[in-house]
Amino acid sequence: MEKYQSTPEADRIHFVVLAIEAGAKKMGITPAEMRRRLEKQELIKRYILRCYDVFHTMSLAHVGEDVAEALQNWEATSTNTLSKEGGKA
Repeated sequence: MEKYQSTPEADRIHFVVLAIEAGAKKMGITPAEMRRRLEKQELIKRYILRCYDVFHTMSLAHVGEDVAEALQNWEATSTNTLSKEGGKA
């Protein structure tokens, strides 16, 4: 059996998975639903990965709270913007 080789990219991917799971738990939804909603808002790249250097020093519970709050804020903002423009969410 080969030994796992940690790389910066693999560490970031692993962290994203943990952040998605922690956020999903905080919101009471499945990780698949959380990932879908984060991708729709482009928050995996724009928030989780961009803030990786800070996030990976925090507790997983705190990361989950931040990710859940950011998603809810972005969804509310995009819904409000679309409503004002007459579009659909």
